[in-house]
Formats: sequence, structure tokens, C-alpha cells
Amino acid sequence: MTLRRTILMAVAVVAALLSGCGDGGLARSSAAAADPGPARLVRLPDDRVINLRCSGHGAPTVLFEAGWGSGGAAWGKVAPTVSKTTRACAYDRAGYEYSDPGPLPRDGASIARDLDLALQAAGEKGPFILVGHSAGGLYARLFAARRPQEVKGLVLLDPTVERRSPQSLGDGLDGIRRRVTRCLEASQAQPKRPFEDPQWSGCVSARTSPHGLEIALRPDIWRNQLSELDEIFGRTSDQAIRLNDLLNYIPVYVITASDTAASAPKVGYGNPQSIWELQHQRLAFSFLHGWQRTVLSSHLMMNDRPEVVIDAVLAMVQAARANTPPEALAPSETTTTTDQPFGAAPPVTK
Repeated sequence: MTLRRTILMAVAVVAALLSGCGDGGLARSSAAAADPGPARLVRLPDDRVINLRCSGHGAPTVLFEAGWGSGGAAWGKVAPTVSKTTRACAYDRAGYEYSDPGPLPRDGASIARDLDLALQAAGEKGPFILVGHSAGGLYARLFAARRPQEVKGLVLLDPTVERRSPQSLGDGLDGIRRRVTRCLEASQAQPKRPFEDPQWSGCVSARTSPHGLEIALRPDIWRNQLSELDEIFGRTSDQAIRLNDLLNYIPVYVITASDTAASAPKVGYGNPQSIWELQHQRLAFSFLHGWQRTVLSSHLMMNDRPEVVIDAVLAMVQAARANTPPEALAPSETTTTTDQPFGAAPPVTK
């Protein structure tokens, strides 16, 4: 298989993955439609506010990092259960839900810095377990690099994997980029309010909360989300690549969604495997204590399979409290992945 073909496959995976992140520009996850309102608005040194939602008691504190297009409300089926065992914090990134937009570019380092400063302002202390979904998996790792001694585990849910491809091939996100750009243009033109003008099609939905409709009118919100999207395979990937083995002593669970894996191209002979699963296996096995598992779910597994997410998070919490590596993940729920012993390298297709 040629390098060009492999890169083209990766582009197809990325497009399929992020296309499934939601139903439009704001309040994408089904949990977000409930709109619980702001929780604790903490002020950063530059006077912006970040909406932080923490509950429960105990250590380590579990920090939830949502994927592109979603805020802290995306964890509505997971965080309340986790908070019965330990402290749990979800938050809205800059430009989402109840958090102010931030300065551009909105790359992973900027996002991790915002979370770090918000925790300091709120007086939330480590140790931490980071849970990152989709692009949030990149941001979780970059936050861990800011506090490597305080992060005791990572749980990455269908995570985006860093990569840089030749510019001529693109990043596979043009469809989403056009949609967000159109929403930005609509907010700048100030047409009739959402639902009354076709310019807003795809920017909001019938499930979008009143607050979501209000912030849809703000161009700076769309600029934030567009910049974040543009940086996933730009500065954010560069920053993740530069981590090298900085975090490899932190235990990690990588949980892959079957729907995303099935939509990705397959490579290999005899027992072909999803390139998405292979990328996740490589990510997991780059850590000293890392495991990968594929579960039956759409990309939004915190909605489809909250019990899987909760079990993984609480296993990581228990291991951190005992100061031991966590137990291995259960076998995959699909037959598309060949289970491998801990530490084994994923198969390589020539």
C-alpha cells in the first residue's frame, strides 16, 4: 500500500468521524438540548469567563473534555454517576454554551491553558483523571502535558489521532468547514432569527435551546468554532506530535466506537482491520500501560453506551487510589479487531 493511499484513507476516516459529531453548529449532542444553564462562571486572568460544572467529592477529580461542537452538557449521562464516587468536572470550552469566546487561534494548547486557568480560578486541585471524546482526546492529552505529575489516567473515547498530511490532500473537513463558514456569514448578515430564514439551515435545529439560538447570532462564537476546527490537523496535531513519550507512563484506556471503525477503510490480508482501530491500537500501545477496546456504539458513545464510559472511568479512579495500573479492558465487542496481548505492537501492512 502506498503512502498516498494510506493518507487518503486517513482523510476519509477523519471526515466520517467529525461529520458525526453533531447536528449543526450549536448544542450538538442530545444531552446538550436539555440546557441545564450555567453552573459556575469562573473568571480567567484576561477577564473571560469559563462555565465549570463540578459535583461530588473525593480524589482523583475526573475532568471531562467534550469533542468538537459540544460543551459540558454532553456528559449529562455520565458525569452525575461518576460524581457519586469522586469529584467530577465538566466545562464549556471557549465559545461554547456559557463560556466566553477566546482569542484566535483556538488550538489545543490554548484550550488546555484555558482549562488549567479555570481550575486554578475555581480552586479545583488534582490529582486528575482526564476523559476526552473525539477531538477532546487531543485536548485531554495536551492538558496532561501541562500537569504531568497530577494526571493519573486518561480515558479516550473514539479519540481523534494527530496527523499532518500533504496540503494538497486536504484534511477531510471541508464539508463541515463550509457549514460553519455559512453560519458565520449568516450571523454577520443578521438575517431573520433562526428558523425564520433558510440561511440558518444546519446552524441550529429544533433541539437547540433558547440560549443556543441567542448565541448563534454572535459571529465571534462561529469564529471560535471554525478556528478550533482548522487547528485540529494544524497546530493542535503539531502540539500533540511534540509530546513524544512525555506522557507514556500515564495509564490510558482507548475505547473505539464500532460505527466509526466500520465506516473507515480496512487494510491487511486474511483478517483485514479498520484503519481507525489500528490507529487507536497504536495510540494505546504507545503508553506503558495502555489498552484499546471496540464497543458497539455510534461516535457519541457517552450517549449510546454511558455504562461503558462510566465503568472505564471508575476503573481508572480505583487504580489511581490504589496507586497501581488499572486492569485491562474487557475484550472488544466486535469481531473486526484481533485482540492482542498487552504491549503487543499492532499489525503492520506492507
